[in-house]
Amino acid sequence: MAGSWGTVKGSSSFNAEEDAQNLRKAMKGLGTDEDAIIDIVIKRNLAQRQQIVTAYKSTIGRDLISDLKSELSGNFEKTIVALMTPITLYDVQELRNAVKGAGTDESCLIEILASRTNEEIRRINETYKHQYGTHLEKDIVSDTSSMLRRVLVSLATGNRDDSHYVDEGLAQQDAQCLYEAGENRWGTDEAQFMTVLCSRNKHHLLRVFDKYKNISGKDITDSIKSEMSGDLEDALLAIVKCMRNKSAYFAERLYKSMKGLGTDDNTLIRVMVSRCELDLIDIKAEFKRMYGKSLYSFIKGDTSGDYRKVLLLLCGGED
Repeated sequence: MAGSWGTVKGSSSFNAEEDAQNLRKAMKGLGTDEDAIIDIVIKRNLAQRQQIVTAYKSTIGRDLISDLKSELSGNFEKTIVALMTPITLYDVQELRNAVKGAGTDESCLIEILASRTNEEIRRINETYKHQYGTHLEKDIVSDTSSMLRRVLVSLATGNRDDSHYVDEGLAQQDAQCLYEAGENRWGTDEAQFMTVLCSRNKHHLLRVFDKYKNISGKDITDSIKSEMSGDLEDALLAIVKCMRNKSAYFAERLYKSMKGLGTDDNTLIRVMVSRCELDLIDIKAEFKRMYGKSLYSFIKGDTSGDYRKVLLLLCGGED
């Protein structure tokens, strides 16, 4: 899980049992010592936190997640519990909430399915079946409709070509097909966009996007914006953005979660938690480049209390 571009590294002097006892102490009796909880959780990586969960149960005889949920509240609770959850299971829970909550959270489905690798998607499918006794695809089908459903089902197979091979002839053909399917006709053949964008490998698609620009004189994203609308537009744009620069895609997700009135806390928490050990350093750099302000300053201005404290620590300091 831990990547060299993550902001959370873990502790070299780690003792799971000691951490478990200290967490219990922070929650026992009157009041809760939130700072002690933050200090332990943020300074451990995910693998270490899983050991703490096990040690808590074996040495104290209680469930750590249940205790945290009963002692903490609001977005702070959500963030801490998310950090204590294995990453695949966290994705699975987010997907399940997206289809089974009040209304469908299409943007969550799109974000996770467009950005995860084939291997991550396969693990998500296995865990989803294990957790809920049903297939992710089945839940997507029952909760979405039309072409968006087809795009999400395709992404959820985790079956994208993941070779590095670029077939120049096919790239030219794909670019021409996309042009014929959109800019060069009345109405849009959405299925053609889906076939190309959901199945080809990254290197091939980057070539297709270049050739598309040569043919149409427009960037593929501009064509998608003018030809599509709503969630389908968002889904196809997310695929293109993830192929080009995944860190920039997540930087934009974070920016949109905080700009304007109100905060989309679910997205803010999900991106910060799911990327903090993988590529959050990259995402922070892209954020600064794209928006001229640091991610740290945005979070600081948009959140408060212990919730702000934990997000700023995940952020790994001011740029």
